[in-house]
Amino acid sequence: MAISLAALLGVQALKLRKSGLAETTWHQDIHWVAVTEQEDPQRFLNGGELVLTTGMRLRTAPEQRRFVRQVQRAGAVGIGFGTGLTHEEVPPALVAEANRWGLPVVEVPYETPFIAIGKLVADAQSADHYAKLERLIAGHQILARALLTGGGLAELLRHLGSMLRTEIILTQFTAQLYNSAAGSPSPTADEWASYPIPTGRRDACTLWVKRPFEDSGIVNYAQNLISVELNNMMKQRQSQRALSGQVLEDVIHGTLEPSEASRRLAGIGVNSTRKNVVLLAESAAHQKQLISSSVPPELEQGVTAVVGKDLIAVIPDDGTGSGALARRLSDHLAEAGIHATIGIGGAYTKPNGLRWSYFEAREAASRGLSVNEPERLSLTSLLLASEDVPLADMANESLNPLRTFDANHGAELMTTLESYLSNNGSVAAVAEALTLHRNTVRYRLAQITEMTGYDPSITADRVQLWLALAVSRLGARHAGR
Repeated sequence: MAISLAALLGVQALKLRKSGLAETTWHQDIHWVAVTEQEDPQRFLNGGELVLTTGMRLRTAPEQRRFVRQVQRAGAVGIGFGTGLTHEEVPPALVAEANRWGLPVVEVPYETPFIAIGKLVADAQSADHYAKLERLIAGHQILARALLTGGGLAELLRHLGSMLRTEIILTQFTAQLYNSAAGSPSPTADEWASYPIPTGRRDACTLWVKRPFEDSGIVNYAQNLISVELNNMMKQRQSQRALSGQVLEDVIHGTLEPSEASRRLAGIGVNSTRKNVVLLAESAAHQKQLISSSVPPELEQGVTAVVGKDLIAVIPDDGTGSGALARRLSDHLAEAGIHATIGIGGAYTKPNGLRWSYFEAREAASRGLSVNEPERLSLTSLLLASEDVPLADMANESLNPLRTFDANHGAELMTTLESYLSNNGSVAAVAEALTLHRNTVRYRLAQITEMTGYDPSITADRVQLWLALAVSRLGARHAGR
């Protein structure tokens, strides 16, 4: 370790002697040795040095006192004064001024070369640096071993806190991924030092270390290890979600027998014998970030998956409702800069119940609020959700002639059709709503029949047109996101 003035005096071979009376400062470590014959050496010093001089230019008492003041202002730990050349003894004025400022003075006899003192201090510094490197390398090995031998992030952070002898917290946005002091409040900048963890997303994760602590460089290494582990966890999360998504898609599309569906759901961690709730998150603007994003710790007990372009969470129903969890997911994604719409499904048992919950969640998400509670499922949304029924194409085939005619002629056939269906086929109600003559309404309905091939006055055709409009509205909401 670094050598102090007191330890330097203890080296018999140097034959050093105390000249000053500053007893309280003899145990300061010497950072370096500076040899100078300048009258004003202050601008050449950084602080922490033992300043060695023979006083060649310090002939008078004022010069000697001024020299002491300059050395003291530079933050030196002491003065080593070489005797036997310019001065036979340490000048009394220099010693008196040093005593006044509490600056130690050491007499260096003629037979002791300054280089011997410099070498001894340099050797001590090298040994100290080498010991610190050894400790740092050992610390690196401990942290890496903790991570690579199955302990994971928690074990790494536990060892880091032990090395720094303080408390450690790892946060992701506002959620705490790890806290060495259970129950402690959220870290603040006043009491905790913060270290960003690079994960490819700005401010995603932060390592907090409670002050005071002494860092020998281990925190920087820990930052890199944590970053690697978090990115590995993200890749594992993506792979697991893709695998779970394949199973859920098969269950949702009804391609599996009930027993096979239950078995495969159990393989990804879903117990279909108990009630489960589906949360569906969709984001047209941040779809890529959404499917790889972490979820709040409260949702870790469930199973997350990617189905299509949506993030799905299957959560065991504990009877307390899933609205709070959905809002927590929405807030968590918002903190990550992901603007998503959350749909909540109902709580059901068995694979078919999981299908029903999924379709309810999808229907709820189409309403466009941040968090959408489940409502009674419509036949339209179920048909639209089926990949086997080309309902959207059928709807466009029915309605596109009307849209084209309206665009080319400034007509309002689509508006008239929507009003007619909304008013249960009442020509009078449509005329009043659109401020039209009844004959104008009848004429437009005849045009609709001619262009689409469906007569709105006939029940079967009316259902076809109503379904086409409903599908068109749902498709427009999905496209808008």
